[in-house]
Amino acid sequence: MNVYDFDETIYSGESSVEFIIFFLREDPSIIRFFPKVFRAFILYEKGKLTLESFMNDYGSLLTDYCNGCNVDIERLVSSFWDRHMHKIQPFYKAIKREDDVIITASPSFMMEDVCRRLGVKNLICTDFDFSTGKLNRACYREEKVKMFFERFPDARIDEFYTDSMNDKFLFPYSEKVFLVKKGKVRPYVPSGETAD
Repeated sequence: MNVYDFDETIYSGESSVEFIIFFLREDPSIIRFFPKVFRAFILYEKGKLTLESFMNDYGSLLTDYCNGCNVDIERLVSSFWDRHMHKIQPFYKAIKREDDVIITASPSFMMEDVCRRLGVKNLICTDFDFSTGKLNRACYREEKVKMFFERFPDARIDEFYTDSMNDKFLFPYSEKVFLVKKGKVRPYVPSGETAD
């Protein structure tokens, strides 16, 4: 089977960020959360904040917002993908297979619709329940490996496609690794080795 990261790999862009901007048009009040969440995201990316700490410190903001939100999230997600499907990379359409797996940090409430549209049956993603604001499990870095093998315990990845070294934890389980940059696909060559 071939396994793909989603954002900046199959999809040209960061779908979650673009969705937040899209969502902002529906409910401008969410802008009040941006300073705290942005600061936490920077700390997280620098390795100074764990996901658990992020959720402990900021998770209640998300939960409180979602519990009081009157937005029809299914309609909004559908509308988002209606306008953004053109950003699926042409290379993916050319090599797509029936047993493909998408593994992504993007949340389930967003990913289920786009996977249905793409005909991808195997999705592993962040388990986030928008109706309650509850993050059940984040699919990121080392956690991607755990979640993949829970779903496919005896699998071997034929080809793995990603844009980021954040996914390096899946590299050892893949026969071939490809890096995607701006829609261009090239084989990953570990430092000190040369491409065939």
